[in-house]
Amino acid sequence: MQRRSLIFSVFIVLSVCLYLLPPTVRANSPDCLQNPFGPGCTAGLPSTEYQLLLDEMLLHPEPNVRPLAVNIDEIARFAFRKIVGGQATIYDAPGGNPVGSIAEGFNYVTVTGVQGDWIQVNDGQWMPASQLAVARPSQFTGVYLDGELDYPMAWVLVNHYPSPYPGAAPDQTRPLVDRYTRVNIFATVVVDGWEWYLVGPEHWVRQTLVARVLFPDIPPQVKGRWFAIDLFEQVLIAYEENTPVFATLVSSGLPDWETNEGVFTVWSRQVNGHMSGAEGQTDFYSLENVPWVMYYDNAISLHGTYWHDGFGYRHSHGCVNMSITDAHWAFTWSRDGGYDTPYVYVYSSGEYR
Repeated sequence: MQRRSLIFSVFIVLSVCLYLLPPTVRANSPDCLQNPFGPGCTAGLPSTEYQLLLDEMLLHPEPNVRPLAVNIDEIARFAFRKIVGGQATIYDAPGGNPVGSIAEGFNYVTVTGVQGDWIQVNDGQWMPASQLAVARPSQFTGVYLDGELDYPMAWVLVNHYPSPYPGAAPDQTRPLVDRYTRVNIFATVVVDGWEWYLVGPEHWVRQTLVARVLFPDIPPQVKGRWFAIDLFEQVLIAYEENTPVFATLVSSGLPDWETNEGVFTVWSRQVNGHMSGAEGQTDFYSLENVPWVMYYDNAISLHGTYWHDGFGYRHSHGCVNMSITDAHWAFTWSRDGGYDTPYVYVYSSGEYR
């Protein structure tokens, strides 16, 4: 215990020295960026600094958080199919007569019955199974924040091999790091305008490959249970008053359908509902039984998502997509806390380039 306290005390001093410097100063001051394993250098940092960090990396191999359990019951509550092959015809029975069609677009339907090679999608409405592809909802979940983080936390967004020093090519002799892995950030340097994070022993990663959990300044008007959404990092944090209690990855609006920034309140909730838009256009979409919807900015909402697993990246027509498990948790947690109309603070901690 005494050795641990001594190391921690030394590390605090080192952290002050490292993190009070602007990133550009930290990146350009040591020669170790030019000669990462040269005399007095280890993995792009001065060896004395790296050795102190190494102790901490070994003591804290992953963030001190608790993952939300995957809610299989919620994920399986509906069976969804994606319509493939362009415009789809609807029939009144298996092998029966055409009674309608669904325009070409990004369309999902809900399975209500199966008969041979035919899928029932509503009462009296059937489609050939060949026109439908099985949807497999994401099992990604966020994490409970039970206390202060030991270090800044991030999720890995892309399967990658570690880079041994800032700016280096990935080392394919090292084990592959999987998407959605949670990592601590122990040091930051800047190379060619990009931040690089030390997330493990001789394991550096460029900022574009991870999504950080950042805690914003809290708007004065929010209270109770509320949500902060960082559009730059694509991270949502749930707060109880001023205390962060949960964090997860989301997917907000694409550049042509950007999610608005500001402070909003949830004005309507739906356990599940139909969403559609852009009728007659190339980006037409129709999505049945979208789960756990909380509308907060006119038609923009937080909601569960069964049609992609791209969390951590922009993906939507403006809404904030969450995994089904996360959306169910956010919906019930805010409602059960007596806040049917929780605040939603949308902001950006950086700019895309």
